[in-house]
Amino acid sequence: MTKRNKIIYWIATIWLALGMVSTAVVQLIRMKEEVEKTSLHLGYPIYLLTILGIWKLLGVVAVLIPKFPLLKEWAYAGFIFVMSGAIISHLVVGDNALEFFGPSLLLILTVLSWYFRPADRKIISTNE
Repeated sequence: MTKRNKIIYWIATIWLALGMVSTAVVQLIRMKEEVEKTSLHLGYPIYLLTILGIWKLLGVVAVLIPKFPLLKEWAYAGFIFVMSGAIISHLVVGDNALEFFGPSLLLILTVLSWYFRPADRKIISTNE
């Protein structure tokens, strides 16, 4: 892995982790604005905040710890599902562009982190 790729990986991964942890905390403490946006505006049940918050925290742990490449793949996939779901949800209700910024940024960071991850964090194919 080149030094440039390693730098890109760690910058994207650290920002991804910070973004996921901060949004998970907001969801887990059920901050008033988050509850209103999720429940009243988007129409989702409030308990979804707890599920998403826990999944995000577990995903961050999976992405940051060494080894366990299959677990990392699932965490990255989960981040993509959650962020693309958030983008689609905001599209469906006709939100303005500002509402897309957070989920879009986290989606981009997820893809960058996944793409530039070191070899020891990838699943090694045994098929030759």
